[in-house]
Amino acid sequence: MTTPTFIEVPGWQHQRSGKVRDLYTNDRGELLLVASDRISAFDYILPTTIPGKGILLTQLSLFWFEMFADSVPNHLISTDVPDVVAKRAVIVKPLEMFPIECVARGYLTGSGWVEYQQSGSVTGIPLPAGLQDGSKLTESIFTPATKAEVGDHDENISFDRARSIIGDADAQTLRTLTLELYGMAHDYAATRGIILADTKFEFGRDAEGKICLGDEALTPDSSRFWSADTYKPGVAQASYDKQFVRDWLLQSGWDRKSTPPQLPQEVVEKTQERYTSAYTLLTGRTI
Repeated sequence: MTTPTFIEVPGWQHQRSGKVRDLYTNDRGELLLVASDRISAFDYILPTTIPGKGILLTQLSLFWFEMFADSVPNHLISTDVPDVVAKRAVIVKPLEMFPIECVARGYLTGSGWVEYQQSGSVTGIPLPAGLQDGSKLTESIFTPATKAEVGDHDENISFDRARSIIGDADAQTLRTLTLELYGMAHDYAATRGIILADTKFEFGRDAEGKICLGDEALTPDSSRFWSADTYKPGVAQASYDKQFVRDWLLQSGWDRKSTPPQLPQEVVEKTQERYTSAYTLLTGRTI
């Protein structure tokens, strides 16, 4: 397991590091959330970074936070951050984060596809027979997961399990919010030639008791973005996310029980291209 490294930020004290983000605090009780260039796959932090990735993740999250502002509050306080982390960091308010990841799926793929092949369902939600990898679902589904610490594995859980963890009222609210935001983003992405197959949100409660959107939103790290032009169920999709890295790791001979291999420069560059394309297509802006 690669140990996350972090940089010193003047005026801020490092608190902890996750797979991709580093968290700092100051004397006013604010938090500095810094997106690094680290990339993770299969619950490992890879030894190779993707230059510029942290800036792209932060700027794309800000784009979605603005789009969702009328639907759900978020944790953002300011983008006026120290120069050493310019464009890759935001100042945010502390949230009491819910201990589940809120996943919305509009298409059957990834761990959902694996589970469907075994049981005909995803997190206890029965699905029609005969679906393929990449099939569009007749209705988007909420498939929560437990949050894993660095080095541990996320676990898909049923809605009933989520209710037992956070309570019925909050589980109902998070399901509604997740599917609402996914629907908005899916429909918008479609106008940009992108299929939003699935995504993950994280929510928390602020000091006033309001549920807020935190962490990141609809980035290539937390979502599957497919090309609408080439989409076809049952085959590998042309994607604008880190599936390219996952695919390379799977064919590299790595046994997933040892330290992941270094990514070749070609894989780094093609991953950069996919992330940059996602940002440009979705926002109409350039990084």
